[in-house]
Amino acid sequence: MPLHAVLSEVTDRIIEKSRPYRRTYLDHLETARRQGVQRGALSCTNLAHGFAAFPANDKLKLKQQKNPSVAIVSSYNDMLSAHQPFERFPQIIKDAVREAGGVAQFAGGTPAMCDGVTQGQPGMELSLFSRDTIAMATAVALSHNMFDAAVYLGICDKIVPGLLIGALHFGHLPAVFIPGGPMTSGMSNPEKSRIRQLYAQGKLGRDELLEAESQSYHGAGTCTFYGTANSNQMLMEVMGLHLPGAAFITPNTPLRDALTAAAARRAVEISAHGDTYMPVGHVVDEKCIVNAVVALLATGGSTNHTLHLVAIAKAAGIVIDWDDFSQLSAVVPLVARIYPNGDADVNHFHAAGGTGFVIRELLDAGLLHDDVNTILGRGLRAHCAEPFLENQSVVWRSAPQRSADENVVRGAASPFSADGGLRLLTGNLGRAVIKVSAVKPQYRIVEAPAIVFNSQEEFLHAYKAGELERDFVAVVRFQGPRANGMPELHALTPALGSLQDAGRHVALVTDGRMSGASGKVPAAIHVSPEVLAGGALGRVRTGDMIRLDAEAGVLQALVPDAEWSKRMAEPADLSSNQVGMGRELFALFRNAVSTAEEGAATFGLPPLVAPVSAEINLPNEKAEPFSDEDTQVKQTL
Repeated sequence: MPLHAVLSEVTDRIIEKSRPYRRTYLDHLETARRQGVQRGALSCTNLAHGFAAFPANDKLKLKQQKNPSVAIVSSYNDMLSAHQPFERFPQIIKDAVREAGGVAQFAGGTPAMCDGVTQGQPGMELSLFSRDTIAMATAVALSHNMFDAAVYLGICDKIVPGLLIGALHFGHLPAVFIPGGPMTSGMSNPEKSRIRQLYAQGKLGRDELLEAESQSYHGAGTCTFYGTANSNQMLMEVMGLHLPGAAFITPNTPLRDALTAAAARRAVEISAHGDTYMPVGHVVDEKCIVNAVVALLATGGSTNHTLHLVAIAKAAGIVIDWDDFSQLSAVVPLVARIYPNGDADVNHFHAAGGTGFVIRELLDAGLLHDDVNTILGRGLRAHCAEPFLENQSVVWRSAPQRSADENVVRGAASPFSADGGLRLLTGNLGRAVIKVSAVKPQYRIVEAPAIVFNSQEEFLHAYKAGELERDFVAVVRFQGPRANGMPELHALTPALGSLQDAGRHVALVTDGRMSGASGKVPAAIHVSPEVLAGGALGRVRTGDMIRLDAEAGVLQALVPDAEWSKRMAEPADLSSNQVGMGRELFALFRNAVSTAEEGAATFGLPPLVAPVSAEINLPNEKAEPFSDEDTQVKQTL
């Protein structure tokens, strides 16, 4: 199947507008590669510090400087279910790397916070900025320059983007991402949603709600709905940074451990000491980024990636914007329905066909680039596979030809909808994104009076006081990255959902975030620019008619132009957003952050310099992980 014309058009546009920055990035990468690993040039005192606590045999390997050294960078902590399984991973990795002829060291840890814990709390205002903090922590871990490759242990919302941004700033090093997997399925998603709405209506108490939530989030692993954490894992697969099918294998199982060991061995094989050197800066290129956007759209993934993918691309010298997302969304079919876009969780998705099935369907439809580098070599089709355990080793078999449950995942020829459900809204209120894959068609156009709130607490107070029993558009502003770090506003979802179920025409317009759990209520989010960057939400007054039209892509305050142009932004007291819960430490981030459409990032594109280097010679062979005729018995990595 030839490439879809729109895919080619968008890719060519991204390549062209990125050209000077990408060239500079690759020049930096090549310079770092030529300089080599620093341990070869360290003084004896420096090097002794670097392996003082190492086992004797591993220390000898580093002294000889002939064996690859693999860095382990981890987001482990045991408070958060998704990260707790990583406690066991370093030893598995060290043993596997040792067997492959190298050594591995735990190079450093990164923060890992959970939006589920901080939801609606002051700590949530650190959440988005934790991504760039994680990138910085990754850089610190790698700054000793003792390593030939790195493995990254991360899974949740800001952690994987932060790790990848950090890794790309060491783009000459090969990188393998190793997930922890989702928890086993608990309470069904429809039942969980029902109980939350009953609690929001005051029909259930806190004890009943806590019992339901505890049945939903009950063990080690990621939350099983398709939010940002699990969208991360889908993207790592389609970007070629995971071993095939690694994303959704549950923690603390023999297959999970075997995949971790196989990933560690692969990091040795693609290091500069191996035969198939593959630096991460040459895996993440323009085509890889386009593939990530397509996979996000095709599976109804998290709207947070309209920020994170922009920032990841920027770290690799690539320029994308919401026009690229919108143009691709118009032609990418929705092939998965995972909660909140459906009832199933990611375990059901994996059982029904999983990532390998989706990648193959999109490749066969001409909607993904196959000619990309991955950690397996050249060619994305090698990732159309799922892992199995045979004699304590991982083998890969071809992804199933048919979905095992077409209520969960379908082929590209018979999708749930013809488009990806992520749309760009424009108008006199700015630019915003909306995810409509879970919004019924009759709710996608709302024209109603604005009710303005300067915080989610104001909204919830009005809801509990019974002041919102009417049609309205909630304009929740001063929630952007400059104002308060751009928190997620999921605490509003049960209330808005309850009002919509009661027959009210409601919508949300905000410069804050809603992420992968964006649900059935139309929500224009990430409105850019935010008020503190000159955005128009500050001009909105309660009572203004607002039109949100997700079908036509319109976000408009229906105020006469003459009046609108004279209005000034209303002031707001943001002092409470600046202190407490560590927020004062992040003042520099709030002052330096870019707009949402620019990734809400605190770093920029590579500074332009004159070209100084030649291309790296990378292996050109096509990756062929399946060797036998029926592709059912597979090579072991």
